[in-house]
Amino acid sequence: MNTKMRAALTVEKQVAIALWKLATPDSYRSVGNQFGVGKSTVGAAVMQVANTIKDLLISRVVTLGNVQVIVDGFAAMGFPKCGGTTDGTHIPILAPGHQAGEYINRKRYFSIVLQALVDHKGCFTNINVGWPGKVHDACIFRNSGLFQKLQEGTLFPDQKITVGDVEMPIVNLGDPACPLMPWLMKPYTGSLDSSQELFNYRLSKCRMVVECAFGHLKARWRSLLTWLDLSETDIPTVITARCALHNICESKGETFMAGWKVEANCLATGYMQPDTRAVRRAQEGVVHIREALKTSFMTGNQFHKFCLMKPPRPLFHSTSL
Repeated sequence: MNTKMRAALTVEKQVAIALWKLATPDSYRSVGNQFGVGKSTVGAAVMQVANTIKDLLISRVVTLGNVQVIVDGFAAMGFPKCGGTTDGTHIPILAPGHQAGEYINRKRYFSIVLQALVDHKGCFTNINVGWPGKVHDACIFRNSGLFQKLQEGTLFPDQKITVGDVEMPIVNLGDPACPLMPWLMKPYTGSLDSSQELFNYRLSKCRMVVECAFGHLKARWRSLLTWLDLSETDIPTVITARCALHNICESKGETFMAGWKVEANCLATGYMQPDTRAVRRAQEGVVHIREALKTSFMTGNQFHKFCLMKPPRPLFHSTSL
């Protein structure tokens, strides 16, 4: 709104201010000096743009898309019938004013967790953000909308293949902190034989995609690597907006500068990611799916056979948050 003192900020300037603040670890005062506005104006612009992205873009940008294209992409990397890979990352924040102890993670800093499902190209297809850093990754996953959809079989099309004599649905790939489920494969732990090592290698190769996605997210929007000076209620909205912007940049092939990664690595040294404790529970019968996959990787022929299978190519969408 225009006043006698000054004209209202244009939409373009508000977006520019918000993007600058989201992309750098600069203070609100420093960003305000860059654009000739006060620090409170910077904060207002950031939240206005973030809320608009969340309301208008998130359901269109952070979405599952064509499942068969994703499955084919992961199959080309060596893992069949994979619809995505999931992981979590801790975002450092200032000490909250309420229940601060719940936000202290295992590395002893305050954080909020972003948990995401990522496709073969490193785009977020489902996100869950806002859980305190003290909460175990497996607990966050079990209480997410993503878990419920996977458990109910409503996220991916009901397409199954037979591996050996075991029926296998489209699966998600997780780390040792995840539970082993019919639709969720995780690596073997402990002393491994050659077939288990091969299984872990192929799973790890595909899971590098989600690690790279988090790396690009934080390097492109580097304020995620320093304390987020926002309220607990506003932080999830701003992180969600960054995830949408990440997908837009990745899908449009925007240049990713090597210098961003260097700066990100320097900023991240004070906030190492907490180790996650493995979850050893598994539903009855799930182990057979992982064992069948492991055996097929060793024989090779079975893997090529089901990689070449081309079921119908449905479009299947998932609404995040």
